[in-house]
Amino acid sequence: MSEEWTELDDAIEEVRAVRRRLSARFGDDPAKITAHYMEYQKQFGDRLREPDAIEKPSGPGRSAA
Repeated sequence: MSEEWTELDDAIEEVRAVRRRLSARFGDDPAKITAHYMEYQKQFGDRLREPDAIEKPSGPGRSAA
């Protein structure tokens, strides 16, 4: 089966490359990477929504809560 390379594949590879660089920057230490993301997230805290404010999907078999 022949596989074709797509623009989506390019995007995925770009994300993976960024993740590899970031991981290497922190010595491939998951705790250090997580700490970095937690600090970075603080910059955008005002953009986050409270879980109660997030709309839940409705439709057949789902009650609108």
